[in-house]
Amino acid sequence: MTAKRMTRPQPGSDGTSPVGEPLSDDISPFIGLIGFIARMSLRGLTRVSVEGALDAVPKRGPLIVASNHLSNADGVLIGGFVTPLLGRRIHWLGKREMVEWPVLGKLVEASSIHPVDRGTADVEAFRLARRILDEGHVLMVFPEGTRSPTGALQEARDGLAMLALRTAAPILPMAVTGTERFWPRHSYPHPGGRITLRVGEAFSLPREMTDSTDRRAAKAAATSMIMHRIAELLPAAYRGAYGSPGEVTPAAGAAE
Repeated sequence: MTAKRMTRPQPGSDGTSPVGEPLSDDISPFIGLIGFIARMSLRGLTRVSVEGALDAVPKRGPLIVASNHLSNADGVLIGGFVTPLLGRRIHWLGKREMVEWPVLGKLVEASSIHPVDRGTADVEAFRLARRILDEGHVLMVFPEGTRSPTGALQEARDGLAMLALRTAAPILPMAVTGTERFWPRHSYPHPGGRITLRVGEAFSLPREMTDSTDRRAAKAAATSMIMHRIAELLPAAYRGAYGSPGEVTPAAGAAE
């Protein structure tokens, strides 16, 4: 997760609320429609496979959804296919520029994408992310903080580990492959091919991590555990920094 300074969400019928008021867990008609459009659009342009522990996805309580990040298509894929599995809306942290787009900005906010300022202080964004979890909602996090330039897992930032340690929220690992070819960096969607979303089993950090007084060591251990759970869902070529010792991990056909 890239935790950055947030701007206050504005109240509205979409379920967003100002700081201090509960956020919505319901899938609004708008979010349901956007999800349907996302699924139909992706299926019309490429072959989509969703596999893994689909029946074991937690339906209640706080949850951190964590995935590798290859392409702008990742959010469309996860929002479109994971939201129905969860049966509740996913909350995201997005760059502030997205909500400033004419017309589209309002749609972004209605999709429960909460704006944050990139490159500034991260305290307010961390507070927002923690509040989402403390209220029992779902938070989507890309632990690498940005799209991988090679297709392989990059070293993760510590924002996700900090959240998991502070909130004890369970983590649902996911792995995306093929989106870097479908929608390369600095390009547009290329129809054809296949993209896959693999869903792992939710897990919680062990008590010795959450209770540790050595916060630096706990963050490092938590980050490693989370990223290796994601890596286990990926083919070897995508595991990068979290591959097994001696494992060959060439670039996974990555981003242009």
